[in-house]
Amino acid sequence: MIKTLVLCALIPLLTLGSAHAQHSQQETQEDVQRHRAMARAHEAAAKCLEAGKGEKVCHAELAIACKGLAIGKTCGMRHAH
Repeated sequence: MIKTLVLCALIPLLTLGSAHAQHSQQETQEDVQRHRAMARAHEAAAKCLEAGKGEKVCHAELAIACKGLAIGKTCGMRHAH
């Protein structure tokens, strides 16, 4: 049991270094482009909702716009209703 507790305490520390690894300039630029693409998809979803098309339609369009771009069908963002 003590070994399990020690291991559970060490795993986050062992992975901490990899979470802060530096990206190459190319990887950084790719991240920038993905963030801008996600922002455009969310702006389009906001305009869709403003136009009164309905949440179901707008979320479906958002899911299509974000396919392969971000994690999940909310394009990397979630908010409460």
